[in-house]
Amino acid sequence: MWMATEALVELENVFFARGPHPVLDGVNMRIPRGAIVALMGASGGGKTTMLNLMAGTLRPQSGQIRVAGQDLKTLSEEAIYSLRRQMGMLFQHSALFTDLSAFENVAFPLRRHFRLPEGILRKLVMMKLEAVGLRGAAGLLPAELSGGMGRRVALARAVVMDPMLIFYDEPFTGLDPISVGIIASLIKRLNAALGATSVLVSHDVEETLSIADHGFILAGGKIIAEGSPDALRSSDSALARQFLGGQPDGPVPFHYPTQQDYAAALRDSRSSGERF
Repeated sequence: MWMATEALVELENVFFARGPHPVLDGVNMRIPRGAIVALMGASGGGKTTMLNLMAGTLRPQSGQIRVAGQDLKTLSEEAIYSLRRQMGMLFQHSALFTDLSAFENVAFPLRRHFRLPEGILRKLVMMKLEAVGLRGAAGLLPAELSGGMGRRVALARAVVMDPMLIFYDEPFTGLDPISVGIIASLIKRLNAALGATSVLVSHDVEETLSIADHGFILAGGKIIAEGSPDALRSSDSALARQFLGGQPDGPVPFHYPTQQDYAAALRDSRSSGERF
């Protein structure tokens, strides 16, 4: 159902490398409007890089990235900034300003981009803090918030300008199970309430698939599996099944590769007195 919907974000044959090392190698992806889409895969697989490419903070060496029908490669810096104002970002470690209250952290994007009467700004900020359950914590500093509360304030900041596209970079990292459940529920509820599209990078397989409409698994710079949560779980890819199942051995081996036989290595180390 979701893939038949109009795409908000499209990647076509995207290639991105850091030096001689390809990070994304010919990636094709379609993110439908209104969907919650999960990007998953092992650490260092290019997921956060993909978020930055979609946001226009990085440019691919080749390929096309279109957001709301606009080819990011052809846009001026001014046009990129204008488009980015319609995006929200929840950073991996919340990235709150430590010397600003929860209220002022959420207000920051509004103060940065608009000149609103203080009364209107206050109503907008308090509405978003109420939406994440933290209107009563408006005056607290980040150091006075728990990890889960800080993540919720960061989420309120990410959606304070009612973005059409919201990026989540590891939103569940470091949170207790109750906070994880709260953040997952908020992602789903806010996406529906705002009529937004969400792209979620996470290693928390079960929580992510519980709210995602569609998902992609990245490995080796390529998409190795995609589809609904059920389709991902039954993927033909052994690597995708290893990742989703958290299996310690498989296509990604438990042992770091070596050419030397284990018994021979033990004999050699005893005879040479070698120390590691």
